This record gives sequence, structure tokens and C-alpha cells, in this order.
Amino acid sequence: MIFKRQSNVWLAGFLIATGLPTLPALAHLPIPPKKGEIGRKEVKTPAPSFTLTDQNGKPFHFKPASGKLVLVNFIYTTCPDVCPLFTAKLAAIQRTLAGEQRENYLLLSITTDPTRDTPVKIKEYGEAFKPDFRRWHFLTGSPKDLARVWKDFGVRVQDLGNGQIQHTNLTTLIDGKGFRRVDYYGDKWQEKEVLKDLRRLAGEK
Repeated sequence: MIFKRQSNVWLAGFLIATGLPTLPALAHLPIPPKKGEIGRKEVKTPAPSFTLTDQNGKPFHFKPASGKLVLVNFIYTTCPDVCPLFTAKLAAIQRTLAGEQRENYLLLSITTDPTRDTPVKIKEYGEAFKPDFRRWHFLTGSPKDLARVWKDFGVRVQDLGNGQIQHTNLTTLIDGKGFRRVDYYGDKWQEKEVLKDLRRLAGEK
């Protein structure tokens, strides 16, 4: 994925400011999107249940239809470009929700690199974004368990070696009844449109 120079400068400054690793510029190679996997897409498909491990090393059991709105994305901690950008966007969304005193939501960041992303590492990564860990969980697990989750969400992942991971850039919003309602592909979506969708779904009966 090719980024404008301005975006690269902003992201490099962000990585330095947060203390996150600055790796070679092409360490993250997004898998080319399938047809229709660009931008915002409204859907209505059941979300999967799964069990992974959270940033504290404890089992995290996710069951849809919990009554909570859930925003899920896929990242890995040594990614030098879009993953910290996505995580920064979720951090901004969480700050806004906190300002609106909304509590009935979850943010889930699921690794695409089980080999390197231990609970300790994903917690250190998450802490750089000052999350509220009560409602934002950074998840890892065994390669087998994560492969099942990736498949259930339609996320393709390839480990190319040397820290290079290809993966589908998906962020998805799950409603309180357990249905995926909006998929956001790529890095062009904005926090304000996700917040608009969250508020809309929160108002549904």
C-alpha cells in the first residue's frame, strides 16, 4: 500500500512520540482487497463466538448477542504503518465514547502475529494508546485458535517471515444482537463515520 508523504511523516512522528518500534517501511504488506473490500460496507451476518487470550494472559470468551456494540479490528504489534494508525483511530473513538459517557460497548484488537505477540507484548503495545482496558481488549492466542477466528471473520493472513505479515485490513462493527452490521476495509475510513454507526445502532430497539 502506498501512502502519501504527509501520512508517512505524521505516522513516523506518532511512532517516535509513543515509543513504538519504527521498522522498515515495507514490513507490513496488506493483502490486496477482494472486490467490494474497499471503504464502508453495510452487512448483516452472524458474528462468531471465540475464546482467545487477553493482554493480562487470561482467557477471553467472546459471545455475540451480548447486548453490547463491539468494534473489532486486526493488527500486529510490530507493524510500522497502518496498524498503529488503526489503533490510534480506535483510541480516538474510545475517548469520544467516554466523553459521551457510553459504557455499553467493547473494542477488540486481535493480533495477526501469534508467534511474536505475547500477552506481555500486546499489553505494552496497547498501553502506548492509553486505553480503558475495561472495555478495550488486545487479544492473542495459539496459531490454531487465531486461524479459526481469522477465517470466521474473513481475514486472510500470511506470515512472510522476517516480521513481515500480510493481512486483510478489516475493522467490523457488531450490534447487540450479534450481527456484523458494518465492515470498514482499508485505512480511509474516519472515526466520525464509525461513531455515527455506533450511535445509530445504539438507538435500535
